[in-house]
Amino acid sequence: MTGFGKSECMLPARKLTIEIKSLNSKQIDTSTRLPAIYKEKEMEIRQLLSSQLERGKVECNFHYEVIEGAAATINTMVIKDYLRQLKEVTDEHDVDAAGLLSAVMRLPDTVTSDKAELVEEEWESVKKALMDAISELDQFRIQEGAALERDLSECITNIRAKQLETEPFEAERIEKLKQRFSNNLEELRLNEDIDKNRFEQELLYYLEKLDINEEKVRLRNHLDYFIEILEKGSPNGKKLGFISQEIGREINTLGSKANHSEIQRIVVEMKDELERIKEQLLNVL
Repeated sequence: MTGFGKSECMLPARKLTIEIKSLNSKQIDTSTRLPAIYKEKEMEIRQLLSSQLERGKVECNFHYEVIEGAAATINTMVIKDYLRQLKEVTDEHDVDAAGLLSAVMRLPDTVTSDKAELVEEEWESVKKALMDAISELDQFRIQEGAALERDLSECITNIRAKQLETEPFEAERIEKLKQRFSNNLEELRLNEDIDKNRFEQELLYYLEKLDINEEKVRLRNHLDYFIEILEKGSPNGKKLGFISQEIGREINTLGSKANHSEIQRIVVEMKDELERIKEQLLNVL
């Protein structure tokens, strides 16, 4: 799921801002953008992101500003290179280049502190700020997950309600089928020549083939199981995806056996709710 976290850390010579963004992904995929002084900690930063966030396409950016009065050095070569590259972009796309230098000065490594080495005490402060940003992103995910859970539960409730809507039409459906068979026989002028008992047996066999009670029972069980897994809270996106496939199979069978326009209309509405579920599950697979 998507998320955003941000934290700030005041250090002896600079103010550090950490921003973490996350997009949905089946696995964990981390990328970092770090000033040179923190490059040595890149692997540790990636491990923290992976262990805490577990999944998602995660981008972590460190930005720092040198505190006024702190000894600092302007990195002329880096600034010139940034300006050259950005000038090429603004010229190519006819973009106003005003304010380009101020934008460049906010990019990594344009200004370096005279204190070039990262000491352990400072790293502990940075690591705490990183964990704060991760925690904020995680809270963002929790809120999104709660909204997603409500939406999925609503869709399941709607499918359950629509299944109940089919019941008033089921007895009517059977009577219409019986009447249709009798009318067909009448049209063919075969009523007087058939064995009534045999006709009843054949009719019952045919109606049994169109019986939807088993599908209704299985569908209810799948809906109950979906809610059960949804409420467990642990990552179960794949399992919910499998259950939704089974729900779809039962709904399709209901539609193919319906032989009734109103039931088929309700089945279409159930499929619409199921599509909503499948779209939402793409965020948690």
